Amino acid sequence: MAGVLTVSLAGPPAAPQVKCAVEDPRLAELSGLAVASNALWAMSDGGTRVELHQIDPDTCAVVDSRSAGVNPFDPEDLAVGPDESLWVADTGDNERRRDTVAVVVLPPQGESRLHRLTYPDGPHDAEALLIDARGRPVVITKEVGRPAGVYRTAQVPEGAGPTPLVRVGEVTLPSSDTKGGPVGEIGSRVVTGAAVSVDGSVVALRTYTDAWLYPVSRGDFVGALSGTPVRVPLPDEPQGEALAFDRDGTLLSGSESRGATGELRAVPGAVALAAARAGTNGPSAPVRAPEAADEPTPPWLPAALGGGAVAGVLLMLAGAIALRRR
Repeated sequence: MAGVLTVSLAGPPAAPQVKCAVEDPRLAELSGLAVASNALWAMSDGGTRVELHQIDPDTCAVVDSRSAGVNPFDPEDLAVGPDESLWVADTGDNERRRDTVAVVVLPPQGESRLHRLTYPDGPHDAEALLIDARGRPVVITKEVGRPAGVYRTAQVPEGAGPTPLVRVGEVTLPSSDTKGGPVGEIGSRVVTGAAVSVDGSVVALRTYTDAWLYPVSRGDFVGALSGTPVRVPLPDEPQGEALAFDRDGTLLSGSESRGATGELRAVPGAVALAAARAGTNGPSAPVRAPEAADEPTPPWLPAALGGGAVAGVLLMLAGAIALRRR
């Protein structure tokens, strides 16, 4: 299991600061954030077409929109490619029944592109996407009670495909006592989003309660995820799924509103914090070799085995059911 860095070299991370309220109904199910070409873009989970909205980072007002002529199945995350293209991760699969998932690319100029992808070991639900320096999508799956799978295409995808994904590693996030999210403690270890800093020096995975920052060496995102992360608590978000880095190294986060008013929040200095602590990590744990596909695990079973109290089991069961909503 991955460790968590506790050496206070640059001080603890700042508490998230509310920048503005996300009140536009088009972003009520905010699930993706990305900074591209000095603009902050956001997207919602769901809908009958891929639609992105540029928002003012100080007011959260929508100032521009872009769309692609694609009817997605379940879009979940937003990432930025090396050419400033915006990549939409149409990778949600709550029932784990899709033969293919997809990424939709909206370049700075020109028509959008659709690339279908296939897993080597059967369907997965995934809400986190990174694009490496070569333009290859890296998908991190959303798992309950077992490690998240890390998948990447061998080459830059071309055409509609489908392009095979290769299992290149897995991630087990440390435990957390941060409060928040829709499903209690079980939600603190499921991956709901990802981001990479503008300079490529840090990648981040988020859960419903925290962001986990991994320093990157030589552009190796997959290798970075085998290291020791720095925790940035993101407490009290109703259903936190969106994550991005601003150009000054600030970490931005957002949440589905779940009937309330959503917020865009910021943690200044997050990239500098992760970089300052990188030298204290020591040897990184190796990425575990890809194994044969796991047998499906009832999502309530690990929680039930880990807690003896009946109340705890019921809480985990309720959490697992909530994760499979929609």
